[in-house]
Amino acid sequence: MSSEPAGTVHGPDFIALQVRDVEAAARFYESQLGLTRAPAAPPGAVVFTTSPIPFAVREPLPGVDLDSGDRPGNGVALWLRCDDARALHDSLAEAGVEILREPTPSPFGLTFAIADPDGYAVTFHDEG
Repeated sequence: MSSEPAGTVHGPDFIALQVRDVEAAARFYESQLGLTRAPAAPPGAVVFTTSPIPFAVREPLPGVDLDSGDRPGNGVALWLRCDDARALHDSLAEAGVEILREPTPSPFGLTFAIADPDGYAVTFHDEG
């Protein structure tokens, strides 16, 4: 058995959250976070024009139960970079979005975390 990998992994290339209501989730990411829909997406998904890695919301895959735990994606850390974490935090808090962790200085700039409409924990940072 060879100890060398069969190929080289270069890192994340696409990130998608499985959600209960694709359009509701897409509206949240558009209206609250300012993401823009890509012109094309596979059926049952909305892809955003994030860079360098595309981000999407999609229908759950067969057998996925988003209600079978404390929070969907428990154990996965999803971080999104933004221009101004304080301003984004204040805007989301004012809109009634659940804040999971208040803004805190870190090696990645100011960071804070929210729960998106499906309960995913999403952390934002403004440097790094």
